[in-house]
Amino acid sequence: METVEEFKTFKDFYAFYLSEHSNPTCRYLHFVGSTLVLCVLGYALVMGQYSLLWLLPVIGYGFAWVGHFFFEHNKPATFKYPLYSFLSDWVMLFQFYTFSLPKEHFKDTNKLAS
Repeated sequence: METVEEFKTFKDFYAFYLSEHSNPTCRYLHFVGSTLVLCVLGYALVMGQYSLLWLLPVIGYGFAWVGHFFFEHNKPATFKYPLYSFLSDWVMLFQFYTFSLPKEHFKDTNKLAS
């Protein structure tokens, strides 16, 4: 039986979360999915197209899970730590767009520049 690691702080979890996203393609799929979620959310709210809101989890998790299953080859942390994982997705997206994503957690840091 698999044990679930206990994290005392979000900071501790986030270091683990980044290590679970060491493949650049997996990270980029997260960024695309999260960005599309924000775009669809904004469009749906501004245009009053609330029926589009059901797409948000499909888009967000769809891109992320493809990254995990086909490129990272691990199970998404969402299955064990849903709240911390959800928050970490947005922290990672923010850090991506502000060029402050810590690179020491990634295997292929030289590919980030290309």
